[in-house]
Amino acid sequence: MISISLLFPDPQDPRRLESQDMPDYFIDLNLDQILTTITNSLPDYGLESVFYQNLHSLDEIRYRQQIFQDLEQPELLQGFRTFSSTLRSVRRTLSSLEKLYNPWHRRGWFLESARVYQDAVEGLYSILQHISLHSKGFLALREYLSSYRASAQFQNLQTEIESLTRDLSSIRYSIVIKGLTVRVKKYEGEPDYSSDIESFFSRFRQGDTKTYLVKMNEPAGLSNVESQILSGVATLYPELFSHLTTFCEVYTSYIDETLDTIERELQFYITYLDYIQPILDAGLPFCYPDFDTSKNLDILELYDLVLAKKLRSPSTSVVTNDLDISGEERIVVITGPNQGGKTTFARAVGQLHHLGALGFPVPARRAHLLLIDAIYTHFEREETTKSQRGRLHEELIALHNHLKQATDTSLFILNEVFSSTTLQDALYLGTRILEQILKLDAIAISVTFLDELATLNDHVVSMVTSIDPADPSIRTFKVIRRPADGLAYARSIAEKYHLTYEWLHKRFQNKEYCIADKRQNRCLVTTVTEEVQR
Repeated sequence: MISISLLFPDPQDPRRLESQDMPDYFIDLNLDQILTTITNSLPDYGLESVFYQNLHSLDEIRYRQQIFQDLEQPELLQGFRTFSSTLRSVRRTLSSLEKLYNPWHRRGWFLESARVYQDAVEGLYSILQHISLHSKGFLALREYLSSYRASAQFQNLQTEIESLTRDLSSIRYSIVIKGLTVRVKKYEGEPDYSSDIESFFSRFRQGDTKTYLVKMNEPAGLSNVESQILSGVATLYPELFSHLTTFCEVYTSYIDETLDTIERELQFYITYLDYIQPILDAGLPFCYPDFDTSKNLDILELYDLVLAKKLRSPSTSVVTNDLDISGEERIVVITGPNQGGKTTFARAVGQLHHLGALGFPVPARRAHLLLIDAIYTHFEREETTKSQRGRLHEELIALHNHLKQATDTSLFILNEVFSSTTLQDALYLGTRILEQILKLDAIAISVTFLDELATLNDHVVSMVTSIDPADPSIRTFKVIRRPADGLAYARSIAEKYHLTYEWLHKRFQNKEYCIADKRQNRCLVTTVTEEVQR
């Protein structure tokens, strides 16, 4: 027998069993919301630790990407869904057997669960045999299933199940009811009057009527009378029921450990596909990113996955953006008006790198990413009373620690850091932080209100959120690569209200000015006197 894993190329990889805490950046990037939605349906599967672990090997990432690509075949995906739901049902049955107080009833359900498990294995094997597979993981699973089905363990299990099911189905017995006495005996060819009785009383049927019976909670398992009847039948056929007892003792743990693990690992893929399916149906793109260490980022039609999930009509509401840095460019500084999409853009870049490093298809049309070793985020937070230090002090300590840990393949997402201090101090500290990141040769996305940071040096790229030129109160949520001038937003407002130099000059040339009449909400046009002109 061979052991396999759908999560790692090496089935003995210790990360399969590692329990990890949620990374610090999960909440800042809203990745915790994705994880909560994905794992809520299967809280006992322990998938959280797998979602926390970034892969640092291209081979490992491609291993998972190939599995996702195979799952794009609807028949294969449905086959795995059926296998998974069946195995979960079997586990639920086994865990509830203790509630059945009649031993023969309990053993009968144990046999039935084993039969369902056997059918699930055969069904999955049949699908894998005739579907074209390309991923190493599923090819290994198909090979494993072939070996498992041919093993003596499974063959004996299958033989025992078929034999017991056939023999138990052949049992015939009669119930003799006389007064308050119920007696069970072997069937001796007595006539069956059930159909005659049903036919006779059918003439009195008048349709559905209101019932006045009080519904009582039925106990789990058999009633006392049913239990006594079953025990009586077991007494009539001692050899057969002894065989059933032996079966339950021999095959106490009939679920194969590898297949049990595989079913749980499958949920890593299936639950994510379920999460993104409504977004795919809405027409938004997903792609399989490629990675290297060249520091060149090429991302087309990027968007925030959490935001797309929340919107009812993603195809008409989600705005996509592009990001392209190459050569010696390392830091992207994003400026622009508030509520314009700066933080959403930065968060989406972080999401893309984490999800891509898990082997997931990511929310973009095309993505060439850095193979990161870690993500460090710094988002503006309110000051709390838990610490005796101020917010600025906390920010500096966190940034200092992360800069000590970071490497040249780390990614920084900085969102409005140092906003709690003065403009001069924020500019000084912000400059020093970006210089340290450049010294590391790491990648950073920095959202800031300081336009000066966008012109720090040639390693820094400036991007600006845009607004509707006709109405500066309307955000387009497009993030465009262009120099930050610090005037675009103010000039748009001035244009809207005719307060630019050109407009004022024109109005004075026409010797007109406006006096606001608040009571009638109108403008009174008056000729400008020579004194006003002077």
